[in-house]
Amino acid sequence: MSRSLAGITAVIALAIPSLALADSWQIDPPHTSAAFSVRHMGISTVRGAFTKVSGKVEYDPADVSKSSLEVTIDAASVDTRVEQRDNHLRSPDFLDVAKYPTITFISKHVEQAGPGKLKIAGDLTIHGTTKRVVLDVEGPSDPIKDPRGGLHMGASATTTINRQDFGVSGLPLLVGNDISITIDVEVLKMPAR
Repeated sequence: MSRSLAGITAVIALAIPSLALADSWQIDPPHTSAAFSVRHMGISTVRGAFTKVSGKVEYDPADVSKSSLEVTIDAASVDTRVEQRDNHLRSPDFLDVAKYPTITFISKHVEQAGPGKLKIAGDLTIHGTTKRVVLDVEGPSDPIKDPRGGLHMGASATTTINRQDFGVSGLPLLVGNDISITIDVEVLKMPAR
């Protein structure tokens, strides 16, 4: 084999593994929200959000099973637009944020669920209790480049949990057990410098 052909073969061999790797993205906190809704006394729906969300995504569009997601939510950032209610949600009756300051989700399995759809199974930890949940995901969108050269993608994930499964048991007669969760996420990948 000629020296030039050997060099080309070596370059191709080095390039192939890098093509198989998932791209690393960071969650963009100002453009991400974790919203929830719950029934109150069975007659109305209370909606709120956690305003501080961070994390990272590894995404491989060629093989989504190689993708992963890690999300951390500041539990004290709960916001239902009513200060007294928010303080109660932060208390030991509900989230007990002094003892359990974060809510986390760590994916364990990602699969395609149709065109533009994913299912992400992973471990959700709330109030110190971890349970397996499945996120139904719309997206991710095609990447869009910003003026600084950064790439952005978006997705929306939904699931429903029973708060009692996580030991969040305050006011069972007034607050419903089923919590609907929607995470609207924008992820960012900056160009290498």
